[in-house]
Amino acid sequence: MARAASVLTVVLVGFVAGALGYLAGGGFLAVGPPAPPAFAGAPPSFAEIVERVNSAVVHVDVIEDARSGAHGEFGDGPPLGLPRRGEGSGFIVDSEGYILTNHHLVPGPARVRVRLADKRELVARRVGSDASTDLALLKVEARGLPAVPLGDSDRLRVGDWVCAIGNPLEFDHTVTVGVVSSKGRKIFNESFDSYIQTDAAINPGSSGGPLVNLRGEAVGISAAISSEAEGIGFAIPSNVARAVLVQLREEGRVRRAFLGVQLHELDPDLAAMMGLSEVRGALVVDVPAGEAAAVAGLRPWDVITEVAGEPIANGDELIQTISALPPGHEVRLSLLRDGEALTVSARLGERIGDPAPEPDLVRPAASTPAEGDALGLVVGNLGARTRAELGLPPNRVGVVIRSILGVDPGTDDLEEGDLVVSVNRRATPDVTTYREVLSSLRRGQSAWLYVHRPVPAGSFLTRVEVERAR
Repeated sequence: MARAASVLTVVLVGFVAGALGYLAGGGFLAVGPPAPPAFAGAPPSFAEIVERVNSAVVHVDVIEDARSGAHGEFGDGPPLGLPRRGEGSGFIVDSEGYILTNHHLVPGPARVRVRLADKRELVARRVGSDASTDLALLKVEARGLPAVPLGDSDRLRVGDWVCAIGNPLEFDHTVTVGVVSSKGRKIFNESFDSYIQTDAAINPGSSGGPLVNLRGEAVGISAAISSEAEGIGFAIPSNVARAVLVQLREEGRVRRAFLGVQLHELDPDLAAMMGLSEVRGALVVDVPAGEAAAVAGLRPWDVITEVAGEPIANGDELIQTISALPPGHEVRLSLLRDGEALTVSARLGERIGDPAPEPDLVRPAASTPAEGDALGLVVGNLGARTRAELGLPPNRVGVVIRSILGVDPGTDDLEEGDLVVSVNRRATPDVTTYREVLSSLRRGQSAWLYVHRPVPAGSFLTRVEVERAR
């Protein structure tokens, strides 16, 4: 569908560790408007609401992919890599441990850990993700958690007060207040975008946090900011999230029906040229062969006015209505063709373009071998070639770290190529002994690692929490 190009540059607000610059233009945090005034039915501030909601907002820590390690590659082991770390926000939507966040924070296979408001850190698995709406669903193994109810974003009015809660730039549980500046904004995906625009300050790291109304309901999910101005942030409407969450929880992905037409926006001049009495409906300009629309007999210049008896105002409404239906569904379309009203029936196909989830994404993270051992490490024996390359003396023994896959803060001190000499003062001269030591540890127990770093030479201690028992 032809549209006017947007001149607004926006930035997704997941925060990648190490990129500490402010992504919103200007280099400083935007200040929100004054607190909402007291008026009938509304509190004088968001304080009580924040007290209720804050406990359900979480910090999301992500490790994915790998790049060249500090000590190069070892001839007797797999290539080394340094993980890419990212941070953002999320909020609990179900007391059983389901957490809503953004797809762009966890777009692919990754190790994910969340920090709750009570400072507990839990390993999370990605249940499912949807690129089209930038939503993802995580799951932690915990029960009885506080949750934020989803509100009705359709009831929001421009000018309504809202507050955003998130973890910008690692400042956990930051609260900013503003108003709904606009609704239905399109900034990435012309077919599915319907963002809420707000001037509540959203900054790097806020991504995935809730946008909350005066009832304490999440009416949006923070997702993006303008890089060209202050006070322009965007959130995904809660009603979009509600529909997506059901499929993510049940299937791990979103399946959408597809009609198979190319559309163009009607305007008064075009409608007059076509002899239409009103500017309403979705104008078909192309019907690719083999798609559901072609099989149903649709033609260029048809104007679709209803789907299953429900009026269609424009092309966006047609796409959203069709996409909400299951693939394979047979639907009745009302249309105008050269001024004549017709009805056709179409059996909908399935929309392609959203990547299917990786098979291991729906398994609990704790059972994924690629995550390494109970400390989130992949280690190997110290071979002769590696010893020579690192210039280690014969009396220096330990297991060499091949990959760092865990997300416990203690692993931040480690590098690929480090030697784990002992764990909790028990020597680990080889992989067999190392695994025996780890097998005696309990989940949640602290493991003190005595580590030798070959380059530059030095030794240190670091504490790593046991992610799971082996």
